[in-house]
Amino acid sequence: MSGPEPLKPLHIDGSHFVDEAGRKVILRGVNLGGDCKLPYPDGGTHFPTDFQDYKTVSFIGRPFPIEEADEHFSRLQNWGFNCLRLLTTWEAVEHAGPQEYDDAYLDYYAELCAKAADYGLYVFVDFHQDVWSRMSGGSGAPAWCFEKAGLDMSRFHASDAAHVMQHNYDFEKGGRQEENYPQMSWSQNYARPVNGIMWTLFFAGRDFAPELVVEGQNIQDYLQAHYIGAMTQIAQRVKDMPHVIGFDTLNEPGRGFIGQPMSYRHVGPSEEDPSIARPGLAWSVLDNVSVSHGVTRTIPIVGLKDDLSLGVTDEDTLNPNEVSIWRDGAVDPFEAAGAYTVDPNSGAIEVTREDFFQNVEGRVVNLEEDYMGPFFCRVAEAVRAYKSDWLVFAELDPLSGLTGEGFPTNSPSNLVNASHWYDVVTLFTKTFDFPDRFNIFTGKMMHGREEIQNFYDESLRQIQASSVDLNEGKGAPTLIGECGIPFDFEGGAAYHAFADGDHSDGPWERQNLAQEFLYNALDTLGISSTQWNYTASNRNDLAIGDGWNQEDLSIFSRDQQIDPADLNSGGRGLKGFLRPYPRAISGLVEDVSYNREARTFSLKFHSDGKAGSEIFMPRSLFPEGYSIELKGAEAVYEDQRQLLHVRSEGASDVVMLIEPYVDDDA
Repeated sequence: MSGPEPLKPLHIDGSHFVDEAGRKVILRGVNLGGDCKLPYPDGGTHFPTDFQDYKTVSFIGRPFPIEEADEHFSRLQNWGFNCLRLLTTWEAVEHAGPQEYDDAYLDYYAELCAKAADYGLYVFVDFHQDVWSRMSGGSGAPAWCFEKAGLDMSRFHASDAAHVMQHNYDFEKGGRQEENYPQMSWSQNYARPVNGIMWTLFFAGRDFAPELVVEGQNIQDYLQAHYIGAMTQIAQRVKDMPHVIGFDTLNEPGRGFIGQPMSYRHVGPSEEDPSIARPGLAWSVLDNVSVSHGVTRTIPIVGLKDDLSLGVTDEDTLNPNEVSIWRDGAVDPFEAAGAYTVDPNSGAIEVTREDFFQNVEGRVVNLEEDYMGPFFCRVAEAVRAYKSDWLVFAELDPLSGLTGEGFPTNSPSNLVNASHWYDVVTLFTKTFDFPDRFNIFTGKMMHGREEIQNFYDESLRQIQASSVDLNEGKGAPTLIGECGIPFDFEGGAAYHAFADGDHSDGPWERQNLAQEFLYNALDTLGISSTQWNYTASNRNDLAIGDGWNQEDLSIFSRDQQIDPADLNSGGRGLKGFLRPYPRAISGLVEDVSYNREARTFSLKFHSDGKAGSEIFMPRSLFPEGYSIELKGAEAVYEDQRQLLHVRSEGASDVVMLIEPYVDDDA
């Protein structure tokens, strides 16, 4: 079901994506895919491994074998998506060793990119990572980075320096194991020693580890040069594809120790840090470096208290085995720089400078301005050496979307705000309470549709506002690089219903409702997005899900594909995300609304009359046809691409209402 016309290149104008005809374009896309973080075919976290085969793994086949591409791209096009955040990882490109690039994988990735154009899909390349690396509980960086930093990855589990599913999960038992590997616990690795050390070295090694030199380069320059070198390997292969519109800087980067005092533990809003505490272990930098040197530490746990506020609920003892993660003979670069001293016998830490990671030669450091901005510029310069007009999709750390932090003032031009946003209560509890919902940020309940919708609207509006000063004050488009929901609500209740023969929409109502609030907010604000995610290998199995750390956010599952000839078969919660939207407007949208239950779509925009506009209108929502009330323009429906083409003669206020067709004589 390929489109008859080639994709037109996009550029940005203020807060809008704009095509060659001058139309304002909404990119409504999907992340492809959740299992791209892992080797193929048996690299999923539901397979045991000690990671010692890291040099010989292959990522060819992620997100799917090339011979399956037509099927999956056809489905995504049928569902109205026009954009892919196409995942890859640094490890996929350079796993065998420094500058040992996997040319076969690079060719596969380029072929996948090229084929996406046949289905009307713009692509931006996402070099994905989660908590640094597979070996530290996530995905991203190759294993050899640890050796260069002086760390021994074989000791991470025994020391509690990283929480890794493959080391904690009982594979013989299977299923969900909250006692061994709690849901979403991977994210807490950002606060553990391996991540703290690696992110500090990656972004700020020159300031905080000046003596750590690898092959003639400071560790910061070495790591960034290899990361960006892997990125340019892809850039040179896709530079002549007009539908490849740019590169993501780096998925959800960590903060490391940058800007933190040595001894402070954040367990709630304080004068030192007024932000809410993050659930989980409340590590200090001192806790991190002590555990890294084999010292046992008892650390408070932040959780929901009886009054539903966040605070200390328990404590845990870390590294009782007294295992150091530093390689034999390695020098701790932070000790060498004067942050603390380490007792050579006990490993005990004596802090020399409480503000070591906060102050460099009298200058108070700022993560965004001092480190993220220059990193963005380095990425932009490297990829634009191959194509000068590529967009850069920039991300700050994972919490930036929740705190509303602005982007660095020294960011490069042609930048897109690609922040992420999730309803974190839904994400972590895997349920969607309605009509009463708890707001973890205010500690109060929300009641009814209007209050919940306002919460979604205001959360995304805050992200949108963080980019108004980008691109020399002209502003930038916002594309929510990740948003979505877990589909395994209530222990996979919808999966059980499906297996028992209920293939109706009923079991998916909560998932549909959660997505409805999300897409209503995106429509209201005119924000582009790429939903997380589409995983071709997804299974309705709580031990597997998307194949990574038991996450299960894929809008597709093979286990639900009962009719391979039907492109909708296999979809999850379709009615939550499959909906009309204004894809390309010659003019300015003033109001857009979709009522999921009534299947009515209304749109008001001021047409400049310079080109035709396009509205995506899925035929599956109107199986018996539709009726349209239209003022100020004429419209023709193109069945192949499910597009309503709207054109006005000259400037005009266009108002439309689309409803399911009702035969009054029936």
